[in-house]
Amino acid sequence: MNAINYSQIHELVMKIPAGKLSIAYNLLMDLIKKEEDSILPQSNFMNLPLNERRRIMAQQAHEMIAHYERETGKRQDWQAGEFTDEY
Repeated sequence: MNAINYSQIHELVMKIPAGKLSIAYNLLMDLIKKEEDSILPQSNFMNLPLNERRRIMAQQAHEMIAHYERETGKRQDWQAGEFTDEY
């Protein structure tokens, strides 16, 4: 299939009867929404300014420190379990 450009789409839209324009509009809006929804959060993050990315990462690091401090007992219990060689 050949590449389609905006002028071809415009010509096609101009041929749509006025009563059907809302259907075409809704279809195009759905396509745009699906495209926006498919963008990965990582891509959005990488598009942020460097200072904002650093701020977010610092905040996440502090949250993880707090998490690991709260879970120390559970982790130590898990790590202190018996190790057996099943081979």
